[in-house]
Amino acid sequence: MTRLLLSTALCLAATGALAGKAFVSNERGNTITVIDTESWEVIEEFEGGNRPRGITLSPDGALLYVCASDDDTVRVFNTETYEELYTLPSGPDPELFVIHPEGNPLYTANEDDNLVTVTDTESHSILAEVPVGVEPEGMAISPDTNWVVNTSETTNMAHFISTGDYEIKHNILVDQRPRYAEYTSDGRRLFVSAEIGGTVSVIDIAEDGTPTLKQKIGFEVPGVLPEWLQPVGVKVTEDGSRIFVALGPANRVAVIDGASLEVVDYIMVGQRVWQMAFTPGEEFLVTTNGNSNDVTVIDVAAEKAIKSIQVGQQPWGVAITPD
Repeated sequence: MTRLLLSTALCLAATGALAGKAFVSNERGNTITVIDTESWEVIEEFEGGNRPRGITLSPDGALLYVCASDDDTVRVFNTETYEELYTLPSGPDPELFVIHPEGNPLYTANEDDNLVTVTDTESHSILAEVPVGVEPEGMAISPDTNWVVNTSETTNMAHFISTGDYEIKHNILVDQRPRYAEYTSDGRRLFVSAEIGGTVSVIDIAEDGTPTLKQKIGFEVPGVLPEWLQPVGVKVTEDGSRIFVALGPANRVAVIDGASLEVVDYIMVGQRVWQMAFTPGEEFLVTTNGNSNDVTVIDVAAEKAIKSIQVGQQPWGVAITPD
């Protein structure tokens, strides 16, 4: 009997270790909520530092990185035990970051100091501080890892930083208050959302990395005031066929056709939808809804919201473990 119980316990432990998890940063609650992506149930909530916002994972999913904005640091947690392992220097007021596909380095936007900080995740040291525009926020890394893009809210620009020498090589003027940047998987296109401008800028990328503004995509929802249509988070499917855009206080996610660049649908979600993340395989898209303190689960194929899950106070970012 003892051997049977031990075997059962080991099987359950193994199953738990393989189960997918969504980690949600709660900006006002100062916590991280953990959701099982099979049952869509909350399984844990732990302290995330003061004002946790940007959140991402190491490529293997073993480490969780959290921008603790009011602590001026990046907190690093074990994704199985939820124990805080150490902190990383980030520069003041870290908001959003992006990690190199190999796990090192980490590129962080410092909103108050107009810098992008490059941090070595192994030596826990700062490699570079790159001056950018005013109020940097969005961060993206090109699939070939040659470029890191930062969006600066007040300067209204996307800055293209070479990862070779940490120098800005290109600046593209976009609309007011750019919040997020997202590459297509082939690296030939970049989407930049502009919260106050109410648009998503489409930037084509040449083979040598040179960016060119192609067009701007606007949004219109019957019964919703134009000033409520505030694009923030952007996610693109691996095949580039669909672009999903979180529209903030409009409480909707826009669906854009990747070929025509036309808006084809709007999905109703929670209040003040902010950031988003795909599950592995892109079966589901999870959105954070800051004013309703929940996340919405969207069936990607059906382009339909299927579940709402209550989390902590003012959910901001979300990261989902890989396969």
